[in-house]
Amino acid sequence: MAHDHGSHNHGHSHGDDHGHGPGHNHAHAGGHGHSHAPTDFGARFLWAAALNTAFIIAEVIFGLKANSLALLADAGHNFSDAISLVLSWAAWWLAKRKPGGNFTYGYRGASIMAALFNALLLMVAVGGIVWEAVQRFNSVQPVQGDLVMWVAGAGILVNGFTAWLFAQGQSDLNIKAAFAHLAADAVVSAAVVVAGLAMIFTGWAWLDPALSIVVSLVIVWGTWGLLRDSVRLSLQGVPPHINAAKVKAFLEGLDGVSGVHDLHIWGMSTTEVALTAHLIMPAGHPGDDFLRHLAEELSHHHGIIHATVQIETGAHACALESEDMV
Repeated sequence: MAHDHGSHNHGHSHGDDHGHGPGHNHAHAGGHGHSHAPTDFGARFLWAAALNTAFIIAEVIFGLKANSLALLADAGHNFSDAISLVLSWAAWWLAKRKPGGNFTYGYRGASIMAALFNALLLMVAVGGIVWEAVQRFNSVQPVQGDLVMWVAGAGILVNGFTAWLFAQGQSDLNIKAAFAHLAADAVVSAAVVVAGLAMIFTGWAWLDPALSIVVSLVIVWGTWGLLRDSVRLSLQGVPPHINAAKVKAFLEGLDGVSGVHDLHIWGMSTTEVALTAHLIMPAGHPGDDFLRHLAEELSHHHGIIHATVQIETGAHACALESEDMV
């Protein structure tokens, strides 16, 4: 669901500060043209966490009864997901709070922290699964394949349904993290069903730990992109869907602009992108219409909803003009 909001802009004149010459102008332009996730995602996080918790209890009980490492490992994996879902819900709730006090951006950054923690938690859970599987190879034990198959089959339904709750909103890295976790769980459950069926017909108990390792590798492969993107955002890197070179070229091509420096693009949250830049305009401040056009173009064509630009005439050297300066 896309919303287009009006742009806002401000112009200020300041004296000599921040290493700039006297009489330089600051201009702020912000526009909104981004996609919002459905407003009921908070409830979806809680529903998904509750369903996963109930299934975890069932997996532990029947995993012990069936002597299945695959089920117990999947229960541990689901437990990490339940924690992740609660964290994602908390981040979603914090992101809705209004800015104020010492948090002038609000708490939008909590969504980035949750996405990073989710990815790391999943990697740790996978490491535990692989470790247990290797240990099990040294002492292969009989497994009740039929019980494994039925419990894992229920897992496909539970995880498939909860993943479907987050099928929309993939532009939000936090929603994407929840979907990745739950979709991975559904894949794990499907693989466990296959293993249970194979053990019934062949009696090969080693399939149980072997499958745990294979599924772990699949999860790592599917989670790597989430980990990479969340680390990038946590380090205030340019969000993966933003082309920094195109943004700079757009700014340099604006009428009256002879140069651009001190350009920074970062994620305020998993869905909102901010930009700051210094524009050299020898003719002076271009007026509010220029700023309004700038805000709309950055919002609609580059996905940047909060932009702050500083106008300079180039008469005095800017202390931040060097590419090495931050």
